[in-house]
Amino acid sequence: MTATRDALNAFLDYAQAAVSSSPEGPLMGLTLAVKDIYDVVGYPTGGGNPQRGAESGIARTTAPAIQALLDAGARFLGKTQTDELAYSMIGMNAHFPAPVNPRARDRVTGGSSSGSAAAVAGGLADIAIGSDTNGSIRVPASFCGLVGLRTTHGRISMQGAMPLAPSFDTFGWFARDIATYAAVGDVLLGADSHEVPLARPVRIAEMETLLFGQEERTAYGAMLRRVLEHFERPAGFLALPCPTGELFEHFKEIQAHEAWQAHGAFLSRGERGLGPGVRERFAYARSVSAATAEAAHRFRRDVIADFTALMDPDMVVVLPSAPSAAPLKIATQPEFDAYREKAAPLTCLAGMLGWPQITLPLGEVHGAPFGISLLGPPGSDRQLIRLAAAILA
Repeated sequence: MTATRDALNAFLDYAQAAVSSSPEGPLMGLTLAVKDIYDVVGYPTGGGNPQRGAESGIARTTAPAIQALLDAGARFLGKTQTDELAYSMIGMNAHFPAPVNPRARDRVTGGSSSGSAAAVAGGLADIAIGSDTNGSIRVPASFCGLVGLRTTHGRISMQGAMPLAPSFDTFGWFARDIATYAAVGDVLLGADSHEVPLARPVRIAEMETLLFGQEERTAYGAMLRRVLEHFERPAGFLALPCPTGELFEHFKEIQAHEAWQAHGAFLSRGERGLGPGVRERFAYARSVSAATAEAAHRFRRDVIADFTALMDPDMVVVLPSAPSAAPLKIATQPEFDAYREKAAPLTCLAGMLGWPQITLPLGEVHGAPFGISLLGPPGSDRQLIRLAAAILA
């Protein structure tokens, strides 16, 4: 298993198996790439680790959400790279050559849905499937100039997918244009349960302070003006019910505990050659006790209750998708870790809430893509896509 099938290192070189799709349907004529955490009949599910891929066997069924896209006429191209066991947001897997960010070739794609973002940004696929636990759709989309939605938790089935942290894991996809993005949403999402129009924008000052510097603030301000022009009402402000650092600390505890529950047995059976960063995160995950995780879950329930009380049904939160453009590929591991420590508190709000967040490719900083996001109440996914379409028009 290598990543040399294409010039962008996006796809894995699995032996090709026949994957049938419907000859007609709303996605007919569109090509589909799938992150290598989802089962696709005839393929192993490697999860970014060669030993896991060797032990996984060949899938006999296809994950239901992927099958729905095939049934709608999308044509399967292949499986794409992921960060190792999906436990990173950078997009550099020690076992494979780094995927190329076509919009900023000296910078990373972001992860863990790294190959999927590269495939769509580089025009190799029309649609590429990823997942989002703490930014793995939103961050690569921001880095590569794509549309990306973290869906309401549980709205699209994760059956047939390798888990990382099931109480945060969500299905997501990339597209270059909003029309294609909406077509996929029409197939997968059904009707929104949140029916109140999202007409009142709000900002969270604590999230905006996570932007790296003046250039990022200037670029974000330009995107913010474009987004707010769409609304008739001026933007208000909400205060987070807790500091961003505390929010992420408890997110990290839950994520790590669940990651060890998902992968601890595999990792404990022998040396797995985990790459830098991932190795340290799993060492931490092993140390998180059930009591610590339960206390973090109690904190999470309080955050959900407090934030829901602050949000009126017509509100939509506008916030940065990432603190800056993608890091340079030549960055050191400590520099990647420092970026992650800045980005993760920004991306974890949607995960803690279980709410949908869509990132729009509206900006640029340091000569590279830079996105802005809309966070809506649970069940407002399609409404967020429609808002994105109006803003991008």
